[in-house]
Amino acid sequence: MSAFLVFITFILSYIIVKLWSSVKRPNNFPPGPPFLPWIGNTMHLRRESAIAGGQHKAYENWSKEYNSNVLGLKLGSDLVVVALTYPLVKQVHLEEVFEGRPDTFFFRLRTMGTRKGITGVDGPLWYEHRHFSMKQMRNVGFGRTPMEKHIERETDNLLAYIEGLNGSPVCPSSFLAHVVINVLWTMVANKHFAYEDKRLEKLLNLLHRRSQAFDMSGGLLSQYPWLRFIAPKKTGYNIICQLNNELHEFFMETIEEHKRTLTPENVENDFIYAYLQEMKQESNRKTPFTESELTMIILDFFIAGSQTTSHTMELALMTLALRQDVQKNLYNEIRKNSNENSLVFPHLSAKNLYPYTEAFIMEVQRFYHILPITGPRRAMWNTKLNGYDIPKDTIIFIGLRTVLMDREHWGDPETFRPERFIDDEGKAFKDDFFMPFGQGRRRCLGDALARACLFSFLIKIIEHFSIELSDEPEDKPSVKLLPGIMLSPKPYKIRLIKRN
Repeated sequence: MSAFLVFITFILSYIIVKLWSSVKRPNNFPPGPPFLPWIGNTMHLRRESAIAGGQHKAYENWSKEYNSNVLGLKLGSDLVVVALTYPLVKQVHLEEVFEGRPDTFFFRLRTMGTRKGITGVDGPLWYEHRHFSMKQMRNVGFGRTPMEKHIERETDNLLAYIEGLNGSPVCPSSFLAHVVINVLWTMVANKHFAYEDKRLEKLLNLLHRRSQAFDMSGGLLSQYPWLRFIAPKKTGYNIICQLNNELHEFFMETIEEHKRTLTPENVENDFIYAYLQEMKQESNRKTPFTESELTMIILDFFIAGSQTTSHTMELALMTLALRQDVQKNLYNEIRKNSNENSLVFPHLSAKNLYPYTEAFIMEVQRFYHILPITGPRRAMWNTKLNGYDIPKDTIIFIGLRTVLMDREHWGDPETFRPERFIDDEGKAFKDDFFMPFGQGRRRCLGDALARACLFSFLIKIIEHFSIELSDEPEDKPSVKLLPGIMLSPKPYKIRLIKRN
């Protein structure tokens, strides 16, 4: 009997210790809501996010409630910190200690169950592949004249497609993602998608559904991966698996075709050839350059290039349909430059000739802040943030919305006003608080492509077409965006009328 009592006492003591450790906040950890046993703040965050209209708004509400610009949470068993002001966001962006990425089930699932690629890894593998990838992308024209030529050709296709609509109502999402992907895919694989390509349309639809199924923390699937066995559809597990399978099949088809045609002469034609050549040269030693690594890098490029730029373009066109005064200002500036430089294509390198256009694009990115929370990062070692202790492996979320909508800095952040980015001399300037692509070594890989596409596509569309609202009530746009990993516009339609 005494042995049984000892056993029961041991079990109860173990449960009590585990229970206490699951609710105890680390010493000098940032303030935030109390942790519940084993689940931390997971359910509380989901409830508050649903009420507030997004995870980012729940964080902002808690920031006010606990009077702190940095929050300390626990999601499942993971300690999480949220940085919500410019100085803290800048610190997380730039300090090496915060360059890590979480090693969680959701992050591995994103890259087909592995820890590969560029976006989701850290350490030596990240350094080596980021350096190689950016070098090779520059070799095939990324951020240089060849990329501008690709943008010119894709712009011609885009204008021809729009003209073929004959002014009928159209949802911009039906064609914008295609044009951005085509510029990127030409440099990655030297291939071009037709507008009617059903494979691309299906993949883009899956990516859109994926972005709406999760928040930046990965949702319940991240904290409780076992739920995939109970509710694979509701947790989003099925969506990711379907996307992974179709993307892997799609990429491998292209990679196999490149392997059959690889020669020393075509290495500089596209990124896949360059990577395969590197694999061939490194084949006699242990190397991180593998086919599976290549598919993950392409996936990183694909995800980065398929949605953020096209969503921003959608929001720009929506805003111009709603704000005819802003559209008139843009058109006058564009018309003036097209008259003076009729033979010159409007590349980003000529942005100083279009200050109002550049300011408008920045204001679209600031006002709609489609990535209100970025990250996640991982503390590589014990450190401090705003005087609080941040234990090693704590996950860090970056609150970009609170920076882009900081009332003390911007004055009237809820007002759409491109003029805030124009100085007294009439030139566009970049405000320090404006950081839609992040900062530091983890700055978005595709910022050069995004800025160039946004600038050139927008100018040519406005030059040739008047952007107007559809007459049908159900087609009307809304400035209230749909939540998810990335905020996205609700479906709407506009009419693009050929200018005389």
